[in-house]
Amino acid sequence: MARKSNKRWAIYPGSFDPVTYGHIDLIKRALSLFDKIYIVVSKNPEKKPAFSVEERVELMKRAVSAMRGVVVEGFEGLTVEYARMRGAKSIIRGLRATSDFDYEFQMALTNRQICKDVDTIFLMPSETHFYLSSKLIKEIAGRGGDISRFVPKFVAERLIDNDR
Repeated sequence: MARKSNKRWAIYPGSFDPVTYGHIDLIKRALSLFDKIYIVVSKNPEKKPAFSVEERVELMKRAVSAMRGVVVEGFEGLTVEYARMRGAKSIIRGLRATSDFDYEFQMALTNRQICKDVDTIFLMPSETHFYLSSKLIKEIAGRGGDISRFVPKFVAERLIDNDR
């Protein structure tokens, strides 16, 4: 049963494989707009994850541990169903470039058809994180490159350990 609330709650779904400073930047921006953010770590069968859902939840919890109003959970299913379950009226999505827009726009309109009372809010990361993608960071780490400026230290260490 969905919770009713006057508070402004949103969800921020993603695979977060791994969590980057770009993700953290978007969470901070979203916290200025919403009272509570549910970070939904999802299983995406189309991607080849470096970490399990449980590991990604753990890494995300660690990355946002100092932020108030943030809950991190794993979820498998439709994002709008999770939003209904939590009583959230907004889905946060990050847009980095025009290449993201087509997919995100299509997903937002489809979600609206499934659940008319949940809206998608698009946020852009800061210029310093605009180009970051988890896929690119995994490629750099896999080739022994320095990823310390893209992800928290504990994430970089786990990626390096995974490649050994």
